[in-house]
Amino acid sequence: MTGSRPVTKEQVRARIGEIGIVPAIRVSCAEDALFAAESVSSGGIPIVEVTMTVPGALEVVAELVRNRPEMIVGAGTVLDAETAWRCADAGAHFLTSPGLHMGMMEVAAQQNLAVIPGALTPTEVWTAWRAGADFVKVYPCGQVGGASYVRSLRGPFPEVPLIAGGGVNQHTATDYILAGAAALGIGGDLIPAAAIQERHAAWIHELAHRFLGMVKAARARRAERSGNGDRTLTYTGSSEWRL
Repeated sequence: MTGSRPVTKEQVRARIGEIGIVPAIRVSCAEDALFAAESVSSGGIPIVEVTMTVPGALEVVAELVRNRPEMIVGAGTVLDAETAWRCADAGAHFLTSPGLHMGMMEVAAQQNLAVIPGALTPTEVWTAWRAGADFVKVYPCGQVGGASYVRSLRGPFPEVPLIAGGGVNQHTATDYILAGAAALGIGGDLIPAAAIQERHAAWIHELAHRFLGMVKAARARRAERSGNGDRTLTYTGSSEWRL
């Protein structure tokens, strides 16, 4: 990917599937957001979700898209169509929200942007998928059963790539991937507030490496189980998911 060529929806979907982690940046100022994004990317996760709760979030998105062509830059906590349009104008590569907001879905479809709506119940998961979601973020899954809840959703929805969000940390990350999550949404446990305040990029790098290692190892275990008859959704290295 280069700055001279637009990032496609298919590239975004494939990159998220490959890396398996979507870092959520929710900080108190634009300068902190830029530091967080650059630190997590240089730590090996070139994907960020800049939440719209960050002051100056749209400017952060635009600056990252303009200056960091290797990075997939998303806009998070997008709660309505107007905000979705502004995020698209800022150059966001994907849109995501904590719930299912049809206005956001419609803007993403019109702009051919990848979209990751939040959902919790089986009805919401299926509605989000039928509405055109590229991934469905199960949020807040940590409060409703964690990995066991994600596993229970895999049964009726084997074709839906689920992102576990809310309650993902170093103790639970492996379990979520083994349960069938396609990727993990991680916030403060990957980008600690203290690391931001102290401008401690190495701290964030270490956490990024740990989480990447957990995802890789858990996927390998899941693939081995799949070869023994466990039908779980597995990332194939392209933009496709296979049973």
